[in-house]
Amino acid sequence: DAIEQNRKSLANCLEIDVNKLIVPHQIHSDSSRIIANEYFKLPANIREQIIEGVDAVMTNELNVCIGVSTADCIPILLYDTKHHAAAAIHAGWRGTVKHIVQKIIKEMGIVYQTKPQELQAVIGPGISLQNFEVGDEVYEQFANACFDMERIARRFRVIQPKEEELPLKWHLDLKLSNRIDMETMGVLPQNIIDEGICTYDNTNDYFSARKLGVDSGRIYNGIILK
Repeated sequence: DAIEQNRKSLANCLEIDVNKLIVPHQIHSDSSRIIANEYFKLPANIREQIIEGVDAVMTNELNVCIGVSTADCIPILLYDTKHHAAAAIHAGWRGTVKHIVQKIIKEMGIVYQTKPQELQAVIGPGISLQNFEVGDEVYEQFANACFDMERIARRFRVIQPKEEELPLKWHLDLKLSNRIDMETMGVLPQNIIDEGICTYDNTNDYFSARKLGVDSGRIYNGIILK
């Protein structure tokens, strides 16, 4: 189908075998998997099971592209410049409120001896604060998870086409939430690149589940070690 053809085309562009293009099946968790050389010696069905239900993958294998699929959620790519290791993280609001990026940085420290100050990070295209409206229950989850709500949350009044004013609604900044989490861990601010692209506002170039529907498609955000 089209998805498999796109995977093959990307693998060809990267000059790698399609089996070395890692696309986990995400479930908005904070679970992760390590992709080591042994992974590729396993049968295809076992490999699929290993990356089922995870929202982050990490590796230090060369010529392996790890990535996550997004359509408003925040993709984060990490590169350990000293130990030549990488991670790809899918940070939707459920993963973000669980501090998934901090968890992965800690895991990289255990597996690869990664130090936060040696990391380069990229925050890819994702929904902006202006377009990410949430209910009070989501706001409360972030507050209970010790996020700095004065920095990451704003209230906006929704205006209907008939100019009828509705109650104020909370909006959250997922990109800033994850940036703060990385900086809190010790990642240097100058080592964090934010593409500054809102998927909701740029649907000519990017998929947005909120604007186009959950079946609109997904963006693959990957990193490969050479």
